[in-house]
Amino acid sequence: MVKVKLWGTLRHWTDGQAEVEVEAATFKEVLDRLSELYPGLAPQIRRGVSMSLDGVIYREAWFQEIKPGQEVVLMPYMQGG
Repeated sequence: MVKVKLWGTLRHWTDGQAEVEVEAATFKEVLDRLSELYPGLAPQIRRGVSMSLDGVIYREAWFQEIKPGQEVVLMPYMQGG
């Protein structure tokens, strides 16, 4: 199981939960499971989200492996310049 911390407005779709657990081994699997468990979150995921693994932010790194104990954070898409 992977513990996923949710930032900001994403918590609205998980009934206010700041952290949820899903069975997953990659970022894509995390997003797929979250979409299944929390259908209201699926449109936001399709629009784009950023994920952080141990403090490093990734975007579209679908097959990034997640090892047990790593910190995973899901946040609205982060843009920078």
